[in-house]
Amino acid sequence: MRVTADVLVALVAALHGYILVLEMFLWERRPGRELSGFDAALARATAPLAANQGLYNGFLAAGLVWGLVAGGSTGHQAQLFFLICVVVAGLYGGATANRRILVAQALPGALALGAVLLAG
Repeated sequence: MRVTADVLVALVAALHGYILVLEMFLWERRPGRELSGFDAALARATAPLAANQGLYNGFLAAGLVWGLVAGGSTGHQAQLFFLICVVVAGLYGGATANRRILVAQALPGALALGAVLLAG
């Protein structure tokens, strides 16, 4: 179960790394605009906000990677903390911004969280 948990945590970390790139560097380009559904003017106007969100997603990814690298009790606790952050952010985003966030962020985070808890 530990291997499954580690793989799921790594996938969630990679997802948040990808979101960082989309929100910080590609927001005004095609991939970012397809994600947001914004036209060029709105994407340009919201780019600073998106970059800030991207930075936070990078912190989530970094925390999950730290949890994988640290191992032991410290790594386990870091994984739990950052996965709970991912799930809470996903639930909030799904409730306030776009329901797709529930499936794209909260669900993967919850699955990884469950696996980490089972792996103990």
